[in-house]
Amino acid sequence: MCPEKSEPMNPQVKSKARVAEHGEVFTAEREVNAMLDLVKLQTERIDSLFLEPACGTGNFLVPILQRKLDVVKKRYGGVRRRADFEFWSVIAVMSVYGVELLEDNAAECRSRLYDTWNTQYSANNKKEATEACRAVVRYVLERNILCGDALSLLDSRGQPLVFSHWGAHLAGRRIKRTDWTLAELLNPPAVTPDPGPQLERAAPAETQLSLFGTPEPADTADDSEGRRVAEFKVVHYLEIIAPEEA
Repeated sequence: MCPEKSEPMNPQVKSKARVAEHGEVFTAEREVNAMLDLVKLQTERIDSLFLEPACGTGNFLVPILQRKLDVVKKRYGGVRRRADFEFWSVIAVMSVYGVELLEDNAAECRSRLYDTWNTQYSANNKKEATEACRAVVRYVLERNILCGDALSLLDSRGQPLVFSHWGAHLAGRRIKRTDWTLAELLNPPAVTPDPGPQLERAAPAETQLSLFGTPEPADTADDSEGRRVAEFKVVHYLEIIAPEEA
């Protein structure tokens, strides 16, 4: 009696049941890299922000993070710049966001992103790599990769999806966390352009990274539309974990 033949493994599909129930089919690596190459400059900016509204297990976010970490390594790799490598590698992690409908996929995405970062971090910083930094990265990923529905903009509990924005203050390697609802981030208030002449002005000494790619003064962000859910004081990047969440 011949043994029953099993179906060949397909890295794009976990099971037929999941395809039927959720339409779950992952994008192949070749297509992912081809699409990322279309925005190559953005993927190679350490602080450029990416949001994947159906992130799955991270087939897009993992290579995005890897490209960013490659830039971090090129600029700050080596024994003499380990502190710089640590800081900028954390900034790279802070720049990737995802929403995933299925909790097991969201957990796997966080795990893959963490492993990608930790492999580079451990290899570069060796004995100077700290558990404190690793805890910070795990904390960031818990807030950046959310389980929910990007169409309804609600999480698995039926509450609005809320992302943490990590505003980088380069002086002192400090971070300002501000929580925003995804709904408001995706639908910002309309801005009427100024018809007058525009003069180039020097950037402020301290700026925070914007989800829309435009730096704005750290202390003057407009919250008049009620987009801001919570705001936290500026702290050193290794101190961002709130005491009640430690």
